[in-house]
Amino acid sequence: MDSQVREDAGAVAAEAREQANGPAPGAPSILPMTATDLKFEVDGRALIDCGSFSLADGARTVVLGPNGAGKSLLLRLCHGLLSPTSGRIDWAGMRPQAAREYQAMVFQRPVLLRRSVAANISYVLSVKAVPRHLRPQCLADALELAGLTEFAGRPARVLSGGEQQRLAIARAWAVRPQVLLLDEPTSNLDPATTAAVESLIQAVHRAGTKVIMTTHDLGQAQRIADEVFFLHQGRLLERAPVDTFFGSPSDPVAAAYLDGRLPL
Repeated sequence: MDSQVREDAGAVAAEAREQANGPAPGAPSILPMTATDLKFEVDGRALIDCGSFSLADGARTVVLGPNGAGKSLLLRLCHGLLSPTSGRIDWAGMRPQAAREYQAMVFQRPVLLRRSVAANISYVLSVKAVPRHLRPQCLADALELAGLTEFAGRPARVLSGGEQQRLAIARAWAVRPQVLLLDEPTSNLDPATTAAVESLIQAVHRAGTKVIMTTHDLGQAQRIADEVFFLHQGRLLERAPVDTFFGSPSDPVAAAYLDGRLPL
């Protein structure tokens, strides 16, 4: 096996393991999440300096901000893929690495297994050790939720970009995580494909999973969010209900961002 194949296989396995995390029956709730004096630095430069905030159950949280604001970094800190330089994150008293057992994350460019659509989901169910007699129904539910039932036997990597993203979300949701983190899930998708992915995200929310997602699409944030977090240069400048944020943001930088006047 050459180095590229090994690297590709490792990436697939890592993402599948991330998406295999999910709650066992009767698992404790990991919400609310509380961040205290949260900071992440690289070479002495603060890339995240968000202070203190919390995330409750139920609300769909959308993180907005210009490129380089720290949106993806914040998700990775919340998910325990990075550790804060200072401060801490607690998920109902659990540290992020432990709370990952009850979460899943879908990255902007998901990596799919070189096998069928159904096998991608079945692999996660196997890794999570979902009882064998429950796996067929879990698989069928995930395929139906994502509108991919007719593609179950198709190789995953021949799907369109939007279909692949729906598969990645379905694979993550198959084990019913309490929290699903999505990093710009519709980046570079056309409007019709974006609408299909957004419909799936709303279905995941209705099924009882808290959604935390980043996006650069203001219209999408208005369609999906219950609350908005606005980041700029790593700082959390505003947190507000979606209607308040878009109707009358209190922070002048947020207002400039919404008007397209924020300097790059």
